[in-house]
Amino acid sequence: MPKVPTILCGGIAVQDIVMRVRAFPAPGTKVSASDFIITGGGCAANAALAVARLGGRAVFAGPLGGEDDAVSQWIVADLSAEGVDCRGAVRVEGGTASVSLILLDAEGEKSIATRRGTGLARAQPGDADALVAGVDAVLVDNRFPDFVAPLCRAAHARHIPIVIDLDLATSPEDGLLKLGTHVVASMEALRSTTGCGDPASGLGALACHLSAFLAVTDGANGVHWLEHRAVRHIPAFAVTAIDTLGAGDTFHGAFALALAERRGLEGALRFASAAAALKCTRFGGGAASPRRDEVDSLVKR
Repeated sequence: MPKVPTILCGGIAVQDIVMRVRAFPAPGTKVSASDFIITGGGCAANAALAVARLGGRAVFAGPLGGEDDAVSQWIVADLSAEGVDCRGAVRVEGGTASVSLILLDAEGEKSIATRRGTGLARAQPGDADALVAGVDAVLVDNRFPDFVAPLCRAAHARHIPIVIDLDLATSPEDGLLKLGTHVVASMEALRSTTGCGDPASGLGALACHLSAFLAVTDGANGVHWLEHRAVRHIPAFAVTAIDTLGAGDTFHGAFALALAERRGLEGALRFASAAAALKCTRFGGGAASPRRDEVDSLVKR
């Protein structure tokens, strides 16, 4: 039987409290919610869940609060229940994990308030080389750069794919970005990082500083990427979106898994686009990420 790839997902994990409303409330008003869920969130944690749902082996590595932090305890238990290996989670004594309160409107757009975690920014992985040993690809977000950089360096030594989720605005010359073999940004982060308002200009600006494969996800506008200095594009799959929360994280997890499966770049982007599209059709944030058979079916159609 073919080997099942293992993807190490490094970075942030949070707890999301999500409600679906018809429209966001105006200041001083109340609205009724039609759906409610408490679920896991955060780029790396959602990506790890997506990998596990899609049939890969997922390992999560990231800083969390101490053993007395109930939210961090919940995050580890939730990921573990989905089959995610949490041996890379580093518990910081006195630290706390982030919690987000999220409202989703009828079009699936979101409004988010976050209580930021504390004491986690300087955490380091216990043994980066040991975590990376045996994995087929590393996927990291840039929320905790000091934590994930050693994972990327260990992956570089093994010559395996290193996918950077450019989720938080930074400098095009950011040292973490230079460690990646593949950098995939959200359109919002690309715009804030480069000052360019369109995908082609933003990718071109990044390419002046990075030699990695570069792509940007732009929601319903699909995915753009650079190939031999030319911008290529895959349209988004046509679906009715009710919840976009976690779609980008699902994309990154699916993309890293597809790379490890040697699907080729365009095949990996199409597979990831299908996974993200299906996630958007379901309420539940990252916990609504799809299974492998569903994604394969959409790609074939």
